[in-house]
Amino acid sequence: MNTTTGADVWDAFTARLGEARATLTAEGAPVAAFDQAEGARYLSRLIRLGLEIYLEGGDPDFPTFVRPSHETAKLGGDNPDNLYLSATIGGDRTYRLTGNIGSVSYLSIGSKANRYAIDGTMASTGELQGDEFGADANGDFVIIASQTKPDDGSAWLPLAADSNILQVRQTFIDRRSEVPAAFAIERISEGPAMPDPLDPDALRARLTGAADFVVNSSKLFADWSKMFMSHPNDMRDWGQEMFQKAGGDPAIFYVHGYWKLEPGEALLIDTPIPTCEFWNIQVNNWWMESLDYRYVPACINNGTVELNDDGTATIVVAHQDPGRPNWLTTHGHNEGFLLLRWVRAEETPVPTVRHIRL
Repeated sequence: MNTTTGADVWDAFTARLGEARATLTAEGAPVAAFDQAEGARYLSRLIRLGLEIYLEGGDPDFPTFVRPSHETAKLGGDNPDNLYLSATIGGDRTYRLTGNIGSVSYLSIGSKANRYAIDGTMASTGELQGDEFGADANGDFVIIASQTKPDDGSAWLPLAADSNILQVRQTFIDRRSEVPAAFAIERISEGPAMPDPLDPDALRARLTGAADFVVNSSKLFADWSKMFMSHPNDMRDWGQEMFQKAGGDPAIFYVHGYWKLEPGEALLIDTPIPTCEFWNIQVNNWWMESLDYRYVPACINNGTVELNDDGTATIVVAHQDPGRPNWLTTHGHNEGFLLLRWVRAEETPVPTVRHIRL
């Protein structure tokens, strides 16, 4: 007979969460009160995400889509132009996904072996882009997610034995005018007809997963921050494998950089624009959260950029509006990170960065 009390479960959960405190004192982490306050808020946001993903949305027999990153809870250089969805699944099961592709600029879904609560990895086990959804003339689609390809010709999202999450990326050029895709998911393989009453052991396991997620993901991205800081005021291709292991979309090429600016200084970021389905560039704080793109100019994409006469782009990162196009604000920060994405691009140039005084 299980004699574990709710107090025991809660104490174990909060004790594990306490280990995330190490992120706030990680090597290179900013120590100013403003940055530390953001760090504490960041950890609280990860707790919310962890509870949604692992606790509330953690049943592979009755999956539901949750938002694993959004306007007020952010993770790992979240894309301001994205609507993210994820659903917990089991690799040994079969699922039917239905919905409509909407009008977003870029749409993808991937099956992943999510080990964020273990070692901070999320390897891809299957991928589909929007043109592979098999949508009809109205944009409606049916996708089967399984280890075995369906015989009826439905679009197929491959699963592996260790697949345990589906990850959706919807990328907008303009959120105000585009219609997001709609997704529903159901298990169609054999299994229970309804969820069981709450199982104390299952609750404990899911809370442990949520706490492990907070500790391990915050450590992973603090380690990335430390690495990016080795080349200040620069942007680089750090190799794509590390980003794919962390759940990145294989169709996206990621370019990261670290910036540090004193008052009166700015970065000029010059880049050619390749033929691609989408691109954007954003400013993040040290905790690798996008800045508050709801209210401040923290991201520029292929729909909002003002190009130079020769078709290139020059992005300006500065504390105050310099009175020229393509300004990205630092919004009270003295340091942080840059992230550029080329989506399904024919070429993947790395921008040049100039550190100047205004």
